[in-house]
Amino acid sequence: MDRTLVICKPDAVERSLVGEIIGRLERKGLSIVAAELRLLDVDTLSRHYEEHVEKEFYGDLVAFMSRSPCMVLVVAGPENTFAVVRSLMGTTNPLEANPGTIRGDLGLVMTENLVHGSDSVESAEREINIFFPGL
Repeated sequence: MDRTLVICKPDAVERSLVGEIIGRLERKGLSIVAAELRLLDVDTLSRHYEEHVEKEFYGDLVAFMSRSPCMVLVVAGPENTFAVVRSLMGTTNPLEANPGTIRGDLGLVMTENLVHGSDSVESAEREINIFFPGL
């Protein structure tokens, strides 16, 4: 089975949508193999978002992702599970996300779009190691 990382971002936790998001993953047939509610620190976020560190929006991103707890998950499923999860998430901008997707149904603004999902098998492996080393 493939694994991928999913983060229910602070807005999802604050809006009590974590159960809904996990339910959608499970109804699709995916399994939750690790889950932890945690407040993300700057060091962890800098490793997770290393490709964005020099970008203009990085400070706002870190402030958002560290303002309150996130639910961090490892999700398992068939080959290319990351693609299944990203399809369920919908496009980054909730205003453009299709109905039936997490962001399309529940998202409000692009800067707080409820959920992160790894974008490749390689990213999933790297990200899982950041949040759940040794898993």
